[in-house]
Amino acid sequence: MDQNSVQEKLVLPSSQKEIVSYQYGDSGNKILLVHGWSGRGTQLAVIAETLLQNGYSVVAFDAPAHGKSAGTMSMMPYFIEAIHYLNKLHGPFEAAIGHSLGGMSVLKAVKEGLPVKKSIIIGTANSITQVTQEFVQNLQMKENIAVRMKAHFDKQFGEDMDNYSGAVSAEGIQIPCLIVHDTEDVDVHVSSAHEIHEVMPSSELFITSGLGHRRILGDKKVINRIIDFIKA
Repeated sequence: MDQNSVQEKLVLPSSQKEIVSYQYGDSGNKILLVHGWSGRGTQLAVIAETLLQNGYSVVAFDAPAHGKSAGTMSMMPYFIEAIHYLNKLHGPFEAAIGHSLGGMSVLKAVKEGLPVKKSIIIGTANSITQVTQEFVQNLQMKENIAVRMKAHFDKQFGEDMDNYSGAVSAEGIQIPCLIVHDTEDVDVHVSSAHEIHEVMPSSELFITSGLGHRRILGDKKVINRIIDFIKA
């Protein structure tokens, strides 16, 4: 990664959760990167490198209890709070790129007024219920555990977490959005991409095959498509 970088520990003002932010490059054209559940900011390093090579600067972060950030518990509202806080500190951003839960967080933040010109979501699920169900299935756990997980999240934040669903947030968003998803993503079924696309009037679908949920982040064709989308 570019040597001209700054790493900083920050405390989110509302939740008092810690995040670690990463700033790369010194261009006035800034892009925000948002990792997914169990990820970290550096997970999108290949995308960040290519953005730097194309004249952009990059801001990324480790969400609470992820990467270098302290904590033992995290959830989507903390991701969203981090997005808004980093926009206040380092924005405005030309675009926001989110992977998986990070994509859901980007959509919700845009719905709440994040002033980006474009958004890109990669391997993004359409609901918290779906996320918990697929998590349980992948670990071959009993189905009722997904129900209990969802109920725990609802109680923790005092609302139905499906209010944060990708298609719920996406509905009515007018800025261009590139929706990237792989047909062989076993963590998030590709149907989520189509469901989100259906309610976004200015969205584009880019469907790949053979890359899964994580290798898609380093694929040259995917990254070139993202760069072209941002520059257009």
